[in-house]
Amino acid sequence: MANDRLSKARWASGHSIWAADVDRRPLATDVQVYEAEAPHQIGRLLGLEPGAPVLVRSRKYAVEDRPVQIATSYLPADLVRGTAITEPNPGPGGIYARLAELGAEPVNLAEELRARMPSEEERAALNLAAGTPVLEICRTAFTEDERPVEVNQMPLDAGSYVLEYRLSS
Repeated sequence: MANDRLSKARWASGHSIWAADVDRRPLATDVQVYEAEAPHQIGRLLGLEPGAPVLVRSRKYAVEDRPVQIATSYLPADLVRGTAITEPNPGPGGIYARLAELGAEPVNLAEELRARMPSEEERAALNLAAGTPVLEICRTAFTEDERPVEVNQMPLDAGSYVLEYRLSS
């Protein structure tokens, strides 16, 4: 339930975004954090110059020992270098709470959702049978002044998810 999972009330109170999705089921996370040159599309979404560095937070999530999602966040390296965001465990409330502490609080989120076939790497990481599609969410987080501070690409095992959104008019 995207609205609950991404709410400021959740991360500002120190809870993880994932806690909303897994309830009390066992969750395992494999995290890699490193700095790299922004891929072209990511740099464009973050408003960075070509070749600018980004901090990459690559995570693989398994619920009840079943891989269900790969999530790769890209953040402007100049914004987050030397902060807890560069650690595998960024602390209570995750990276959104740390961004808020830096004066770059995410207040608006935009998500694109598409269904597609996985790459071979994604198929192997998610342990998908041949012919199984993924749902891909690409989320961009913006500050109050519409500055993009994170792009998160998330391929999900399409057979493991029901996505629910509540929209207000």
